[in-house]
Amino acid sequence: MCTYDTICKNLDRVMKIVDGKNVRIVAVTKYYDTNAIKNAYLAGLRNFGESRALEAVEKINRLDDEIRQKSTYHFIGHLQTNKVKHVVGFFDYIHSVDSLKVAKEIAKCAAEKKIVQKILVQVNMANEESKFGIAPSQIHNMIEEISKLNSLKIEGLMNIAPLTQDEEMLRKFFSQMRELKEKFNLKELSMGMSNDYKIAIEEGATIIRLGRILFQNS
Repeated sequence: MCTYDTICKNLDRVMKIVDGKNVRIVAVTKYYDTNAIKNAYLAGLRNFGESRALEAVEKINRLDDEIRQKSTYHFIGHLQTNKVKHVVGFFDYIHSVDSLKVAKEIAKCAAEKKIVQKILVQVNMANEESKFGIAPSQIHNMIEEISKLNSLKIEGLMNIAPLTQDEEMLRKFFSQMRELKEKFNLKELSMGMSNDYKIAIEEGATIIRLGRILFQNS
């Protein structure tokens, strides 16, 4: 069970690493229930990440009005075009825009809802077949095409690093992501999870996505 005390202790450890830096912590709650979200909210967290569209919508709708209205929601999972309509407008940010096709579907739904949807472009920096995201060489074209869609706003880039203990490799990927963010003059850089968030922060992450390290006993 994800108790309030457990989350507070874990969050305190993370905050010592964040240490005043301009980094937003997104609590990844896809494996946790509404009670865990409530405890995380009471501990001071206000950003929550989910990756399964229909389950996430149902879960968030069960939250108390205060938590639901005063929190910011991030969709961080792979998004299929047939699920876009459930996500647009419900989530404040969609991190995982990994193709122009998905971007255009998001734009279409956002236009129908008369909103501007904030998005991040997912980059597959390591060119891993097991991960989604566009190649770095495609970013310029992607941003150029998305900029033509009035109902979308590109906030930044998102990356899922390789699962490795090789700190030098991780640092390389994260620094390359920072260079891309700066090259295209973007605001946000969503990278770093429970196993590598410390390096991600050092290399310029503005958003870190944490699940296990917040919710489980260490």
